[in-house]
Amino acid sequence: MTHISGTHTGGPQAGDADAGTARTGTARANGTHADAAHAKNLHPRSTRTGPVPLSKEGLPGWLDPVVYAAETVEPLQLSRFLPPENGAGRQSAVLILFGEGERGPELLLMERAGSLRSHAGQPAFPGGALDPEDGDPTADGPLRAALREAEEETGLDPRGVQLFGVLPKLYIPVSGFVVTPVLGWWRERSPVGVVDPNETARVFTVPVADLTDPANRATAVHPRGHQGPAFLVESALVWGFTAGIIDRLLHYAGWERPWDGDRQVPLDWRS
Repeated sequence: MTHISGTHTGGPQAGDADAGTARTGTARANGTHADAAHAKNLHPRSTRTGPVPLSKEGLPGWLDPVVYAAETVEPLQLSRFLPPENGAGRQSAVLILFGEGERGPELLLMERAGSLRSHAGQPAFPGGALDPEDGDPTADGPLRAALREAEEETGLDPRGVQLFGVLPKLYIPVSGFVVTPVLGWWRERSPVGVVDPNETARVFTVPVADLTDPANRATAVHPRGHQGPAFLVESALVWGFTAGIIDRLLHYAGWERPWDGDRQVPLDWRS
């Protein structure tokens, strides 16, 4: 498995677009449309074979703004780093998995092992490079890769995940990854945890309420001069590519709350 890390996505600052314009789609009665039998058909039976479906049916109503953002956001609204026009870069994918916990909506994250040579201890979305068996990177290859990597890294059961959207492909210059962010709904929870301690230190969820809390937000400052959004949650500093994606999703979903961008957190030189 290959972890995806890098500097922040460098997306536009708040004010480039009005988060308040993000409108929800058709209201969902009681948060769901599909019965349990139909919902099972939306789950990939395996990450190895067969098509991997995308469906917005039966999602909880609070995900409406995320669905709208995924359908309307432009690549440059997420990042100034876009895939090279010549097709260079290593195709990869991450799984942005929304669940519902004791404190409401939450995201699944993992923390890289402290012994790794690069980005040690850095929180990230589950994900990695596409394998040949994942299939066409221009079709459902990224969907399959996102689920496969999440299963390998966290033990997540992909049968309990409903994929509902894909964000524009982004680029991480420092590593050469072309990343497809895949959005999922954790419809049927399954146990998750560290699969390989040489790769992963821990697996955890973060309530969206904590991510939107201004007290948990800051600007990360890299020794090389890079700056980007950061989140101090669950005894972790979330920064880089992962924080950039979270920041933009909160913004375009209309969940962002005003926070102090002048509050800075210095990063270690090894980051």
